[in-house]
Amino acid sequence: MQLDSVRILDLSRLLPGPYATQLLADAGADVVKVEDTDAGDYARYASPTTERDTAALFDSINRGKRSVALDLKSEEGTAAFYRLVEDADVVFEQFRPGVAERLGIDYETLLEYNEELVYCSLSGYGGTGPYAERAGHDLNYVGLAGLLDMTREDESMAPQIPGYQIGDLGGGLFAAFSIVGGLLSRELGNGGEYVDVAMTDVVASFSQAVAYEALTGGRPRPGETRLTGQVPWYDVYETADGRYVTLAALEPKFWRAFCEEVGREDLIAHHDTDDPAELAAVREELADLFASRSRDDWLDELSDETMTGPVCTPAEALAHPQLEARGLVERSGDAPPRIGFPAVGSNVPDAHDESVPAHGEHTADLLASVGYDDDEVDDLRGAGAIR
Repeated sequence: MQLDSVRILDLSRLLPGPYATQLLADAGADVVKVEDTDAGDYARYASPTTERDTAALFDSINRGKRSVALDLKSEEGTAAFYRLVEDADVVFEQFRPGVAERLGIDYETLLEYNEELVYCSLSGYGGTGPYAERAGHDLNYVGLAGLLDMTREDESMAPQIPGYQIGDLGGGLFAAFSIVGGLLSRELGNGGEYVDVAMTDVVASFSQAVAYEALTGGRPRPGETRLTGQVPWYDVYETADGRYVTLAALEPKFWRAFCEEVGREDLIAHHDTDDPAELAAVREELADLFASRSRDDWLDELSDETMTGPVCTPAEALAHPQLEARGLVERSGDAPPRIGFPAVGSNVPDAHDESVPAHGEHTADLLASVGYDDDEVDDLRGAGAIR
């Protein structure tokens, strides 16, 4: 998974696109943030801030990248971008549909400068359909995609906002996948290509467990499917100290192991019943059982075969021995800690450039790399076309 020779011009900002290209940067790609000459990526000014008085979000998903600041509304800035495109492998943008065309940096235009280009567009609703130009954020996407409705325990409760930005991060992940897929396709002799990724589409694709029912006249409801709380052996239970544990003993052998370990063999025969009264009775028994001890006491007692686990806070999760063993949290010198590349492999880079680019820090160097001399760079800066 070495992408060392791949250069990506990344026009995205905030969370979805930069998350995608951070994954690619961690895999070795040369990611160039193309920012405007005014404020640049808005995430630079987001709270909370780190001990270095920098934006924690920006630092966490822009490590090892370079920044070039161009005014793409000026002829000179656009011309400089075209020069960069000639040496690039990927252009990745996160504008609302139509903006890239107005700026003259859309796929069809850029093919004139690089016919082998892999071009990926990431947006909330995609480039087609009645919502294509609609503004939105993660909450809008997960709402439209059906996920938000399924966050309720039952229909009497209001939908709950997910703790993580599923649309943003899922969309970013799928964009990264699409870019790598496009690069592979090009290497296989198929040339460059254009990919249109909609965050709403990606979240909707996560509905596989309920999609068939929804597509064939059914009405999957929160709390009424096997994976949303219908059955007591796949649920969350409060413990004596006000914390929670998960139980996911869907298979009979794991349910049997759980019941035997907690001394409730009488519950084994109830597995997979569809009788509402029986299900309610088993859930009540389990609720009383888990409420008798603390979360950690339960975790210490139950074995690996019981399909149980903790409900962790983000802080607990990132300090958990399991994630520590995987090396997911990266700490380097005085740089703020961050979540690293979420895979371990024989050819996954284990050392990364942890520097965070200042706004336009690499503009002169990158322009020099595509043939601009010092006087030309000074002229562009004087004209306000670069920063």
